[in-house]
Amino acid sequence: MAEAVAPRPASTILLLRDSADAREIEVFMMVRHYEIDFNSGALVFPGGSVDKGDKEIIARPELYSGGEGLDEATLSFRIAAIRETFEESGILLARPKGATALIDAKRASEIEAAHRADLCDSKITFLNVLADNGMVLALDELVPYAHWITPEGMPKRFDTWFFLAAAPPEQVGAHDGRESTDSIWVSPREALEGGESGRFKLPFPTTRNLIKLGKQASVKAALDDSRGKSVVTVTPVMTRNNGGRQLRIPPEAGYDGEVFEVGSVG
Repeated sequence: MAEAVAPRPASTILLLRDSADAREIEVFMMVRHYEIDFNSGALVFPGGSVDKGDKEIIARPELYSGGEGLDEATLSFRIAAIRETFEESGILLARPKGATALIDAKRASEIEAAHRADLCDSKITFLNVLADNGMVLALDELVPYAHWITPEGMPKRFDTWFFLAAAPPEQVGAHDGRESTDSIWVSPREALEGGESGRFKLPFPTTRNLIKLGKQASVKAALDDSRGKSVVTVTPVMTRNNGGRQLRIPPEAGYDGEVFEVGSVG
């Protein structure tokens, strides 16, 4: 019997903005490179694994705000979420030291141009990027939204926290051209329609979170609705039924159901 694979801690952020006509919410998403071995070609939110550098930042509380009362594991998920989002989109959720407002788009762009490529190539640490530029991570901008763990029996498993955050003003983001090949600001409605038509490849957790997000009319409504809510952990259980596959998730997780058809068994 194969040894169970332990899930790797990971984080992702649903970066939100209101559409130009203020009728819908929009979220930043990226198309993962087709040669990536996990969710290749899929439309996803920026994110990735927690690494040891994220834990080193915890020991430097002057480099983040909003971490009061949070344990080390929770802090590492939040720090990783902001780092991965910066690496994958260039959007930085941080404040200049001593400031109350988030970093402006011009300064964020300067930091991105100077450090993003080196950070992605592990030539510099995120800790050094923050310290050298007088930045403080805005952990308080992150609102816990969902917690998914890859089903047992999969060759790669992740223990992923999803956070909501309002996109910093005028930081529009761009894919890195390596792990992701395209990026888009898209409404949940349009992303889901693209999944139905075949325009987009949407992983199951992404689909469920887009449906949930699409019920909110604005960024403020989405953040207010999730702030302070308890998050139910979802570890889907897969079953095979008459040549098809079903995923069972906890109904109390808030995804409008418990059993979902996910296609035929290949």
